[in-house]
Amino acid sequence: MFKKILIANRGEIACRVMKTAKKMGIKTVAVYSDADKLALHTEMADEAVHIGASASSDSYLVIDKILDAIDQTGADAVHPGYGFLSENAKFAEALAKKGVAFIGPPVGAINAMGDKIESKKLAEKAKVSVVPGHTEAVADPDMAVEIANKIGYPVMLKASAGGGGKGMRIAHNDEECRDGLERARSEAASSFGDDRVFVEKYIVQPRHIEIQVLADKHGNCVYLNERECSIQRRHQKVLEEAPSPFLDAKTRKAMGEQAVALAQAVDYCSAGTVEFIVDKDKNFFFLEMNTRLQVEHPVTEFITGLDLVELMIRVAAGEKLPFAQKDVPLNGWSVEARIYAEDPFRNFLPSTGRLVRYRPPAETETVRVDTGVFEGGEISMFYDPMVAKLVTYGKDRNAAMDEMARALDRFQITGIANNIAFLSALMAHERVRSGEFSTNFIAEEYPDGFNPKDAVQDDPTLIVAVAAAMHRAYQDRAADISGQVEGHSRAVSADWVVVLGRDPHPVSVDPADGGYDVTYGGKTLKLRTDWQLGDSLMELTLDGKPQSVQVGRADVAYRIIHAGTESRALVLNPGTAELYRHIPEKQPPDTSKFLMSPMPGLLVSLAVAVGQEVKAGEELCVLEAMKMENVMRAEKDAVVKEIKAAPGDSLMVDQIILEFE
Repeated sequence: MFKKILIANRGEIACRVMKTAKKMGIKTVAVYSDADKLALHTEMADEAVHIGASASSDSYLVIDKILDAIDQTGADAVHPGYGFLSENAKFAEALAKKGVAFIGPPVGAINAMGDKIESKKLAEKAKVSVVPGHTEAVADPDMAVEIANKIGYPVMLKASAGGGGKGMRIAHNDEECRDGLERARSEAASSFGDDRVFVEKYIVQPRHIEIQVLADKHGNCVYLNERECSIQRRHQKVLEEAPSPFLDAKTRKAMGEQAVALAQAVDYCSAGTVEFIVDKDKNFFFLEMNTRLQVEHPVTEFITGLDLVELMIRVAAGEKLPFAQKDVPLNGWSVEARIYAEDPFRNFLPSTGRLVRYRPPAETETVRVDTGVFEGGEISMFYDPMVAKLVTYGKDRNAAMDEMARALDRFQITGIANNIAFLSALMAHERVRSGEFSTNFIAEEYPDGFNPKDAVQDDPTLIVAVAAAMHRAYQDRAADISGQVEGHSRAVSADWVVVLGRDPHPVSVDPADGGYDVTYGGKTLKLRTDWQLGDSLMELTLDGKPQSVQVGRADVAYRIIHAGTESRALVLNPGTAELYRHIPEKQPPDTSKFLMSPMPGLLVSLAVAVGQEVKAGEELCVLEAMKMENVMRAEKDAVVKEIKAAPGDSLMVDQIILEFE
């Protein structure tokens, strides 16, 4: 067995690999860039080596710097995680020359499956069902349009070396095909150093279902059931679950056997994933094979009881798989939600900054958190915006999803925008709960983006009751400290008005054993909790129903977060509440004459000049942040008055790029 493993990655996957290595008694080495000097994975490792500047192209993607770190530490194996160099054949070859084990597949399998064009050809030879398309890289926009018209729209433009949703665009017409090719090429070159793009038929109403395979160096190969990954946004997975609510045993077996056949055709060993597109009639088509560990591997670990990282390490060390296909279990259900540093109410634009508060829910037998950040740490613009993976388990699908909803309510993040409100809305969505969705689900349900009205709309009862109980607790403490009521305040009923927005909600609050009785709307609500002043999480029952609510103070108001949505509640006496109603609301400033950067990022290009007339929907500029290009378009017809930023500039959030007349 290996004595020391270097993890050629960062963030949550580096930490996750280190946990297993530690369990196995293997020492670990972390590598880090300037931006990651104080990162969690550097603290968890036994050793840490600096490998360069913040940009991944200057650090995590530089093979020679990883090799130098190996020389410095004497590591005898490398785990690549996912992304970065995980599917780079040159990296695996360089390790082999040094006599250092690569905890992954052989070079031949990486070459065969890492190229989306070549892998499709190999899949056809292995008699694996494939998506109709053109299996050569397109040379220019005219060629892309010609191919698209032969295949028939809609088509998918896809980076040959791609993954993780980078370098992918759907086109429904010639114009979208030309523009999509440019965007896909640019993202592919930036993310993978390879701008080749091919075209294939886009399957309407598809489901994205993948098969986890595991193979050793002795010819044994098994599939570990499937994962449903159809809840996606811009081809980035948002929710994953195992097993799929769509597959039956017959289809699962057929897909699994084809996945194994493909793996064996390229002499695969280690953990890998064969991804399929499945149509509404359960016809499935090979999409690609990822020759590495997947982000969503924890859901497979929950339903099988297997540690995939440990098995990868043991396979790399030459051990045989300790089980056969008939021994692979499928127990219960698991769901994974990706917690991203992004603002769902601003078209999911990335968010950067300091994690003022970062307190994930406690890990249990049914809740797991894989993360690479910590409270007080920084979320940088240089890397993927994923903060953590929240994974839950249950005896069935409803139980796993209920556990996820509760865990999301307990996940405390402040200082950056996050997507918890969006994930909570998905957990409550009827189509998600029923399993009736495709990869188009988010586009269909949120065609205008995710707006505040789309968030989980709580009955105000919960917020009103919590605000009233908090105010009562603070008032009781103040009275006791000042001696105003000489300790008798807790026996007196209190009448207040809870103001949410501009809406008044009269309440009465009485102390009760284990909490408070809150009279609201003609009903007496039994709120029971052991919450203490200053706690940021209130665990309570309201009329016997368990709830988790994040709470705090915001000046004179109470800050209450539930299902990822924040409410500000003022608790006033009736006379003050009446006066408050007549105070005019402040009007927000007019920013309609400016194009402002919605996120920190790099201004890649400008498509306009001073004095130019632009039409609504016309491209204005392209911003790059967290490895994704974002096209900014005009919201209405206008004339460019002044340009206040230039291509190559690093922009701050809300920095002005253009001014219109």
